[in-house]
Amino acid sequence: MTTRRLTVGQALVEFLANQWTIDGDVRERTIPGMFGIFGHGNVAGVGQALKQYHVDRPGLMPYLQARNEQAMVHEAVGYARMHRRRATYASTASVGPGAANMLTAAALATTNRLPALLLPSDTFATRVSDPVLQQIELPHDTSLQVTDAFRPLSRFFDRVDRPEQLFSIALAALRVLTDPAETGAVTIALPEDVQAEWVDVPEEFLQPREWHIRRPVPERGPLERAIAAIRSAERPVIVAGGGVLYSGAEQRLDEFARATGIPVGTTQAGGGSLAWDHPQYLGGIGATGTTAANRIAADADLVIGIGTRCSDFTTASRTAFQHADVRFVNINIASFDAYKHGSQLPVVADAREALDALLEALAGHAVPAEHAARVASEKTAWDALVDEAFLPSGLALPGQPEIIGAVQAASDPRDVVVQAAGSLPGDLHKLWRVRDPLGYHVEYAFSCMGYEIAGGLGVKRGAPDRDVIVMVGDGSYLMLHTELVTAVAEGIKIIVVLIQNHGYASIGHLSESVGAERFGTLYRRLDPESLDFQGTEVLPVDLAMNARSYGVDVIEVQPTENAVADLSAALVTAKASSTSTLIHINSDPLVYAPDGEGWWDVPVAQVSTLDSTRAALVDYRDHQAGQRPLLG
Repeated sequence: MTTRRLTVGQALVEFLANQWTIDGDVRERTIPGMFGIFGHGNVAGVGQALKQYHVDRPGLMPYLQARNEQAMVHEAVGYARMHRRRATYASTASVGPGAANMLTAAALATTNRLPALLLPSDTFATRVSDPVLQQIELPHDTSLQVTDAFRPLSRFFDRVDRPEQLFSIALAALRVLTDPAETGAVTIALPEDVQAEWVDVPEEFLQPREWHIRRPVPERGPLERAIAAIRSAERPVIVAGGGVLYSGAEQRLDEFARATGIPVGTTQAGGGSLAWDHPQYLGGIGATGTTAANRIAADADLVIGIGTRCSDFTTASRTAFQHADVRFVNINIASFDAYKHGSQLPVVADAREALDALLEALAGHAVPAEHAARVASEKTAWDALVDEAFLPSGLALPGQPEIIGAVQAASDPRDVVVQAAGSLPGDLHKLWRVRDPLGYHVEYAFSCMGYEIAGGLGVKRGAPDRDVIVMVGDGSYLMLHTELVTAVAEGIKIIVVLIQNHGYASIGHLSESVGAERFGTLYRRLDPESLDFQGTEVLPVDLAMNARSYGVDVIEVQPTENAVADLSAALVTAKASSTSTLIHINSDPLVYAPDGEGWWDVPVAQVSTLDSTRAALVDYRDHQAGQRPLLG
């Protein structure tokens, strides 16, 4: 057996550089590059390896810089989604806080079922200088370290305590990373001393290796039961999730919906599965859905989930589907999701393969004319509401719906809108008119504040020929805006629309709904008498100047009656530019999008001295009465 003597860091970097994902006719590098922020934990191991290959074999494993470890993984996730889970970046971090900074992003990747390879460093495996800087010491278990916190957040976790373990661990990690039913955060913990130790590496380990994406076809029995349920249904509805896009099944869904007339509502991850003007597309469904989708869902006798996790937002906290005898056909590549809500009609299969089978089996089948007519009527009514919400109001502080309308009008069909947290995901789910399968990128499984700019950079890396429009509120912007420096450093162009609400608009609204009266949700000076932040003096924070200080081009939309027209003009200017641009606009957070008749279960205090809370409890119990177990 031919071997080469390399450090563990060198062997891992070269191994990752030679991994390839195969998905039908598509072949691409599984790990096209590695993000890294270096410290004493990884500078002599993976850091040295990246430098050595940069000199000896340029391009083997491109190194990418970031300003925050969490942001590195967010970029990897944004890239992975644009590549339909075929590729992602690796991220190396130092011990202690460097590793801990990636925990939030690990949870985000796993919850979204999106691949990300995490390489957090660990303290000395030999413990020769125990304890070292940034090491956690727990008297009850001195073996526990920060990296152990990744175990419950990762789809795969292992630690390379000896150099010889690298081979089996790396191969197992890549298997999970490229498995559509298992993927998420894949974590290989690397002790700082082991990274720099040598090992004789078999040449076979370093040769190009292909990982074929599994596309399982539906089994005959479950498929036949699903077909029978669809044939007998009078008011079926499809809930399309991210699995439709990850399998490249949007064209099949288009054909199936047109052929059968079955209406479609999408989850946040499924946005883009159909174009907004598709005759069977009713928009977002669930808590942040449209009246069109939610009214059809409420009366549906069959719900066909395709590639969806069926989260509480999708099911409107189990109030969306009110038909007494509703049944659920859950098509999902992961059995965990296929059996959700007690479905007796699970179909464990790839979305595209399942739709191919359904198209063939249901040729000539169509929904009753009455159902088709109602679908068309509800769609027309909702589209008119959106048109009205987009009309210019002439307000100096426009509402968020109007701002979304202006951005929509100035965007091109292949532009990608990026969002993650706050009130924007809900408004975009209702209002954004998607025209491209990959044009809607809202991270809502984890809904992580701070994802937007880093995720937007990942999207741009994954689709350099598209304009990426990041929409972000000031609350989320303040969580993680430093990756604007990365955009400037690498000359990556993204467009950031920063909506200044002077507080947490989404949680402010939610606070009102539970009777807490927006307490703690405003950005105000501390009142020395009341000892709260509920006053009227807005903080003199200049976020436009903050972005400008990073080297980003900034356009400030002034609060005048022409604010929306100026925003549209700013978008045109930003799209024409070759560099990153941030557009700053002030808004009125109390102007809301049209009500989609969805509900989200957030508990209300059962006893209170506040009249507002007592009133909220009455409303809460009215909605709660509509919840059902949804056992299909």
